[in-house]
Amino acid sequence: MSRKNVAAPVEPATRAAAKPARRAATQPATQPATQPATQPATRPATRAAVKPATRRTAMRAAEAARTPPGPPAPAGIGPGMRERAASAWLGRREAPPPTGGDRLRDLDRLLVSSVGQWTGGTSPLTATLATLDWWAHLAASPAKQIEVLQWLAEAVPRIAERSGLPAWAAAGDGAGGTGPGLGTPVPGEPAALPQDKRFAAPAWQQWPFNLWAQSFLAVQQAWRIATEDVPGASRHHQDMVAFGARQWLDMLAPSNGVLTNPVVLERTLEQGGANLARGALHAAQDAWRDVLGLPPVGAEAYEAGRDIAVTPGQVILRNRLAELIQYSPATAQVRAEPILLVPAWIMKYYILDLSPRNSLVKALVDHGFTVFVISWKNPGPEDRDVGLEDYFHLGIDAALHAIGEVCPSAPVHAVGYCLGGTLLSMAAAALAQRRPEALKSLTLLAAQTDFSDPGELGLFIDDGQVEMLDDVMWRQGVLHAHQMKGSLQMLRSQDLVWSYRLLNYLLGERRPLSDLMAWNADGTRMPYRMHSEYLHTLFLDNALARGQAKVDGEPINLAHVRVPVFNVGTVQDHVAPWRSVFKLHALTDAEQTFCLTAGGHNVGIVNPPGAARTSHRLRRWRAGEPLLTPDQWLERTPVTEGSWWTPWFAWLHAHSGTWRRPPAMGAPGRGLPPLQAAPGSHVLQR
Repeated sequence: MSRKNVAAPVEPATRAAAKPARRAATQPATQPATQPATQPATRPATRAAVKPATRRTAMRAAEAARTPPGPPAPAGIGPGMRERAASAWLGRREAPPPTGGDRLRDLDRLLVSSVGQWTGGTSPLTATLATLDWWAHLAASPAKQIEVLQWLAEAVPRIAERSGLPAWAAAGDGAGGTGPGLGTPVPGEPAALPQDKRFAAPAWQQWPFNLWAQSFLAVQQAWRIATEDVPGASRHHQDMVAFGARQWLDMLAPSNGVLTNPVVLERTLEQGGANLARGALHAAQDAWRDVLGLPPVGAEAYEAGRDIAVTPGQVILRNRLAELIQYSPATAQVRAEPILLVPAWIMKYYILDLSPRNSLVKALVDHGFTVFVISWKNPGPEDRDVGLEDYFHLGIDAALHAIGEVCPSAPVHAVGYCLGGTLLSMAAAALAQRRPEALKSLTLLAAQTDFSDPGELGLFIDDGQVEMLDDVMWRQGVLHAHQMKGSLQMLRSQDLVWSYRLLNYLLGERRPLSDLMAWNADGTRMPYRMHSEYLHTLFLDNALARGQAKVDGEPINLAHVRVPVFNVGTVQDHVAPWRSVFKLHALTDAEQTFCLTAGGHNVGIVNPPGAARTSHRLRRWRAGEPLLTPDQWLERTPVTEGSWWTPWFAWLHAHSGTWRRPPAMGAPGRGLPPLQAAPGSHVLQR
């Protein structure tokens, strides 16, 4: 089984037109970027303009002469970016202007976007079609109906017996019973999932609360059976119906009521209702902060540059989309190869530089590495036409050129987190053909490259859903942070919505915010064009895994990546499931190390040595070794206690060169003077 995608070899196209723009992107904001004059696109190409030995260049010039002028350069993009903004990505949708063009289509967009703003970007038509598909096939399957009814018929008497009915119902002596309880289920009996803590308190073992809990779990299990393996129904539609049913069940769970939750009822009786009074105050505070767009209570204890993101450093590059921060050395000698951290643009970069005890940046600096990080701008509606290629050129490419000025001739250890890792993998594939010496290694943290099985996020990604989201973003110019956050919260509504309300509003408790929770509340917006390209190209078309994605109009293929790869997945990740992250090993023949760490999408990555309940599994592949399925890998890879940071640091050192004196901060003589102390200005944008 070959790891490589089948793709015809493509000769690199000339990039002479892109070089001035690249130089402009790497210049600091305080210096004007200079561009050579360009000829109008409508001016015909002449024989004199064609170099004798470049027939391909002549053909391209003639084609360009026949092509009408491209759209205006995206907001925030300097001169020379027009070529890149107009270049093709597979699946790219040209972002229409707010008005103009096809007025009838604009009317459609206005209608759909109005509906989408009320539904949180969820398409009611898609949800209706999914429900009808599931219901019709379930109605046409007597076998499936009998399976559900048979399971309920067997579960009901067991629930009654194990719930310990009172004497008047069980012909006893009048005393209530407790039953064996919820913690010791028998095969086939409804039981809470291991991560379901709603019914863990001992009070739930008492009648009638155990009856309510067991009945709820039985209904939950019945819905799971009814929405699974329905003959003829689309798998995607079944998943959507199951997801919708889970939302209703989570909302109607007995744990959410004052009178149906024994823990809340006991607290209310003990405190004379004071817990509910405090809860009402908490609810009012949260609602008021939501209306004003303020962060949650307690976030003021974590200010970037004061309490978090405090590792010393300097901004050495700033453009309209990103800042590049270089961190001050903490050791007398550093490794020759610097590290570039590429975070996701959906959130602020300082998840990699939280409080000092949780800072990955500080840990790398303390281990003798020269560290750089990209801090993305929080875009506004004026940036609606900024696309994925702009994030590549003004972000990763500009950063690599700047690092090359600070650390000449030194290849870079590139590290990408979440969406930043996906973009970085595309950059690595492009650089493998253009500048193979640019990278020393590639590390991906909870980053997907194959979107054929994206996990629960796929519930929101199909043609109808994406079209509605496109129209919502067309109207707004961006996808707002609260809109994306709402979708992610729905994936774990039990933990992120109802458990929060139970603790804060019913029990009246207000636990202090952690640095990670404060970061999670500090979201960013995403430009219309970029997010639309991301959804169409990667999610719907899976172009990167298929070897059909393009950068600057040229195909890229992960099979071209040859540098060593360290790939990290997390066990409980609901954003980038580890089995999806794992698929990278089939897309490239590069030496790979896959590490599976405990925790979720954020906690699993921010996992320093000494943290509680840390463990990981780690295995390395060499080129030519047979592929493993995720289950085979899991069976053959033992669990190791401790943080995954420790083996990763050792891996970085093993793939690094000699020690040398730390480089200067920036490169003032090359147009990269220190501009501002870390964390810079982009991270402070709201």
